Amino acid sequence: MGLLQLTDGRQPCGDDLVLMMEGSTLRKVKSRFWKKQRHFRLLEDGLTIWYKSGWAGKGHSKFSVSDLEAVREGHQSEVLLSIAEEFPAELCFTLVFHGRQGNLDLVAETPDEAQAWIQGVRKLIHKAQNMDEQGRQDQWVRDWFLKADKNKDGKMNFKEVKKLLKMMNVDMNEDHALCLFTMADKSETGYLEIEQFVHFYKILTQRDEVWKVFQDYSGDGEILTLEELECFLRVEQQEGQHSSHRAEELIQRYEPLESAVNQSAMTMDGFQAYLCSLDGSIFKPELLELHQDMTQPLSHYFISSSHNTYLLENQLTGLSSLEGYIQALKRGCRCVEVDSWDGDDGEPVVYHGHTLTKKILFKDVILTLRDYAFKVSEFPVIVSLENHCCLEQQTVMANHLRQILGDMLLTAPLDGQIPERLPSPQQLRGKILLKAKKSGGLETRLDETLAYEASDEEEVADGDPESPTLKDPQLWFLMLVHTNLISRPVLSQKSKLSRELSDLVVYCKNVRFQGFEQARSNATCYEISSFSESKAKRLSKEAGAEFVRYNSQQLSRTYPSGMRTDSSNYNPQDMWSTGCQIVALNFQTAGLEMDLNDGFFRQNGSCGLILKPDFMRDANSRFSPEKPEERPGYKPLRLSIQVISGQQLPKVNMKEGSIVDPLVRVEIFGVPIDQVKAETSHINNNGFNPVWNQTLNFIIHVPELALVRFVVEDFDMTTKNDFIGQFTLPFTCIQPGYRHIHLLSKDGTPIPPSSLFVNVSISELT
Repeated sequence: MGLLQLTDGRQPCGDDLVLMMEGSTLRKVKSRFWKKQRHFRLLEDGLTIWYKSGWAGKGHSKFSVSDLEAVREGHQSEVLLSIAEEFPAELCFTLVFHGRQGNLDLVAETPDEAQAWIQGVRKLIHKAQNMDEQGRQDQWVRDWFLKADKNKDGKMNFKEVKKLLKMMNVDMNEDHALCLFTMADKSETGYLEIEQFVHFYKILTQRDEVWKVFQDYSGDGEILTLEELECFLRVEQQEGQHSSHRAEELIQRYEPLESAVNQSAMTMDGFQAYLCSLDGSIFKPELLELHQDMTQPLSHYFISSSHNTYLLENQLTGLSSLEGYIQALKRGCRCVEVDSWDGDDGEPVVYHGHTLTKKILFKDVILTLRDYAFKVSEFPVIVSLENHCCLEQQTVMANHLRQILGDMLLTAPLDGQIPERLPSPQQLRGKILLKAKKSGGLETRLDETLAYEASDEEEVADGDPESPTLKDPQLWFLMLVHTNLISRPVLSQKSKLSRELSDLVVYCKNVRFQGFEQARSNATCYEISSFSESKAKRLSKEAGAEFVRYNSQQLSRTYPSGMRTDSSNYNPQDMWSTGCQIVALNFQTAGLEMDLNDGFFRQNGSCGLILKPDFMRDANSRFSPEKPEERPGYKPLRLSIQVISGQQLPKVNMKEGSIVDPLVRVEIFGVPIDQVKAETSHINNNGFNPVWNQTLNFIIHVPELALVRFVVEDFDMTTKNDFIGQFTLPFTCIQPGYRHIHLLSKDGTPIPPSSLFVNVSISELT
C-alpha cells in the first residue's frame, strides 16, 4: 500500500507528486564550478526525499519534508545567481531547510519538471506544517513501521520487531518483547500488519504516569466528567475562575469520542491529547502571541540583535553570505550588522576586514534587507553600519540605501521635531533605521565633508582578557592582525564622513561612551554607544544601578570579544540584566547562548522586541543586578519542578544496539544570584519512556528577568555527556501544573515527538 495514501487516507493529490515519486535527474549545485547530476525521488511515505549519484552506485542521502521551511523559485540564492547565464531562472529552485542547515540549490532539465518539484514540495510542506498532533503521531507510527519492515512486504516478523525496539531507544528483554508481539498479533500469523502494528505501538507507549493523574480525578476510572475535569484544571493547572469554561473548551477541542463529547466528558485518550498539545505545553499559549504594549520609547525594549550577520562560520576564514541576513531576519532579529569596506569598481563590499572571509556586495545586502526585513515582524530593523569606506564609496552606500529601500528607510524625525525621547516600535513599524556615525546632532546643518572620531567598536576591542580559542596554528597570524596585536592599517582618529551618509542617521547616532556622569548631563536620546562584552560586564559589576538607569534612556549595543575568532558567544543574560537593549550575538553559532536568545524572544509573537520590566524603564530606578534584594517590590518566588518522564528521546549514537542513558538538568539564568542548576539521576538504557519522578527546587529572586532551560543529556561516566535536546523559556511564561516540554535540537529546531512530562509549582516565598 502506498504511504502517500497512508499519510492522510487519500490518494496522492495531483501529477506533481506522481512525478516526484517516479523520480527526476536534477543538477545539485554547490558553486559556479560544482554542478553534478543526482537522481531525486519522493519515497512512498510521502514525506521523505531520497537522492543518489545518477542511476548507479550505492551512495545516497535523504531528508524529510518536515525539515524544509520553504521553496524559493528561480535565481534566489547566491549560488544560483552565479550560474544565471548558464541556466535560466525557470529551471532553478532552492530548498530552504529549518535552522542552520545549508540550502539545497537544484536545476531541473525542463521548466515543467522544475514546476512539478516546486509545487509538489510546497504542497508537502503545507501538509506537514498543518498536521495536528494526532496526525504527527500517526505519521511517526507509520515511519517506524517502514523502518522495521526491512523486506518491504507490508508486515514485520518478531526479528524485525526486536531490531525496531533498539531503533526506538528501548532496552527490553526478549520474553517481554515476545509478549507484546503476541498481544498485537491477533490473527496469530507470526507477523504484524499496519493496523496490528498500531495496536503494538499503543501497548508500547502506554503512559502509566498520565493514567495515574487521570485516575486521581476520575470517579469511575473511565472518564472525567465536566466537573472532574474542571476540578483538575482548578487544582493542578491553576486555571482559577476560568476552569469551568476551559473544561468545556478542552473537551470540544481534544476529545476523540463523539459519545463522550455529547456527555461533556473526557476519556483517557482525550486527556492525553490535551496534555500533549499546545494548551498542555509549559509555555503559556497566550504569551506566544503579540501581547505587550508597543507604544513606549524604543529604549524600553530588549531587541533581538545579530553580530557580524554576514558570516556563516568563523571570524577569520568563514563564509560571508546573504543567507546570514535572511536566516537572522527569519529568526526575528531586529538589528543586523554591516561591515563595509572599499570594493573594486567603486562598489562597497561587506566582509570581516583584514581576514580571509569572503566579500559580498553592499548593495546586495541592502536588497536582501528590502526583501526580508518585515516578513516575520513589522517592527523596525536597525542596520548597525561599521563604516571603513572612503568618501566616494560612502556616497555610493548612501545612494544604495536611499534608492533600494525608498520609503522603508527612515531619513528624518517622524514629526519633524527634535525628540526628547525615542519613538516607539509602533510608530516605527515598517521602517529601517541606520545606526552609524553622524557629525553634529539632528539640529545641525552640516558641511559637505565631515570629520568624525572612530567609535569603540572600530578600534582595538577594549583589551578583552579572554583567550583565543583557535585550534589551527596557521590561523594565529590572522588572529593577531585581527585583534590588533601586530600592526595593520587602521583608521585615523579623525576620519571623513560624507554628508549623504551622515544625513541618513536619525535615531541611532554612534557615540563613544564617556561615563555615566557625562551621559546624564549631555547625552541626547538618539545617541547610542557600543560596549565590548568585557566592558559591559565590568560596568554591570561596578555600577549596575547606574547602568540600568542609563539604559532606561539611551540605547546600548554590546558585542562579543574580538578574541572570539571561532564565532562563539557570551551569555546574553548578563547584558539583559543591566537593561542593555541590543545584545549582539553570532546567530550562526548554535549552543547555550543562542538557546537563551531564542527562548527569550519566543514570547510576544517572536517579533524581536520584548518590553523591559517596569523597574528597568524608570530613570530613577534603584535596581542593581548585583543587589536585587534592595529594589522596592522585591518578592522572590519558589519554583518546584517534578521531572516525571520523557518520551521518544532521539538517539545520539547511531551504532546498532546503542541506547541512551538520559538525565534532565534544569538551569536558571538571570541576575547573578539566580544563576543555578540542578539535575536528576540518569536512567539506564531507556530513551523511549524513561521515568524519573524527581523534584528539583529553586528560589527565583528576579522572576521578571529569569530564563529556565531544560536540558536532556546522555549520561557518560568516562567522557562529557552527549546533548539530546533542550527547551528554554522565560520564567514569566511558564504554565504551572502538569505540562509537556517539546524538545528542540542543538540547532533550535523541533525534534517531534520527543518531550518531557513535568509538574510545575510556583509559589511565594514564605
